[in-house]
Amino acid sequence: MKKMSVCGKGGSGKSAITSLLANGIRERGYQVLVIDSDESNPGLYRMLGFDRPPSPLIDLLGGKMSVEEKLAAAVRAGKSELEATLMPEEPIPIGEIPAQYLLEADGIRLAMVGKIHDALEGCACPMGAVSREFLRKLHLEENEVAIVDMEAGIEHFGRGVGMGLDSVLVVVDPSFESIIIAERVKKLSAEIEIGDVWAILNKLTSEELEAKLREELDKRDIAVIGSVHYDPEIFEADLEGRPVHGSRAEADIEKILDSLLL
Repeated sequence: MKKMSVCGKGGSGKSAITSLLANGIRERGYQVLVIDSDESNPGLYRMLGFDRPPSPLIDLLGGKMSVEEKLAAAVRAGKSELEATLMPEEPIPIGEIPAQYLLEADGIRLAMVGKIHDALEGCACPMGAVSREFLRKLHLEENEVAIVDMEAGIEHFGRGVGMGLDSVLVVVDPSFESIIIAERVKKLSAEIEIGDVWAILNKLTSEELEAKLREELDKRDIAVIGSVHYDPEIFEADLEGRPVHGSRAEADIEKILDSLLL
């Protein structure tokens, strides 16, 4: 469970779940690295209690345009973008990441791959390539855990971002789209040999609703590791852009961690 991603459909609550997991794992004595790999959603750093985001990792490689040129050069050389080399092959310990690219507070560190800032700036493929290489080469010590907040949907699987992961947590809210995304995540994870894929049910308002979601996921052979019930404290914190805390949601996360950190 050293490197885990949190994914799912847009609006399912990925960033809130990422924040709750990070806090819960930190409370159990681990050093936690949260990696913001979502090039669209800008608010994760506030959920974690930071007053600003770190400098993007893509700037370590010269910025988005430089990465685009390296990917294009690989294609011209007859390689696929997945075969492009952007970083040295040596492992990357957390302690060797320059300070401006890694914020730290209370046992939680935050790194950010990059964001889309301007109209017409092109696709997010360079950020995906940086995420892929960074996760594959990131070296974690025994007491270190990395949690990756992925972009919405499944495109990151096409970019190979999941190749450096040990496990995948897919956040499922009460919607048909969320169930189908979870089904596709399980299939795509298997194709890159990630065996540990679990669903976290989120925003539950009743036992009946939870039972229906579990039934639909069971039909698709998707294991559920736990459930997080609707918690108005979480929604208020998200609205106000402040650290995510919610007594009921935090209690639910603790039960999930009992299984996740065996």
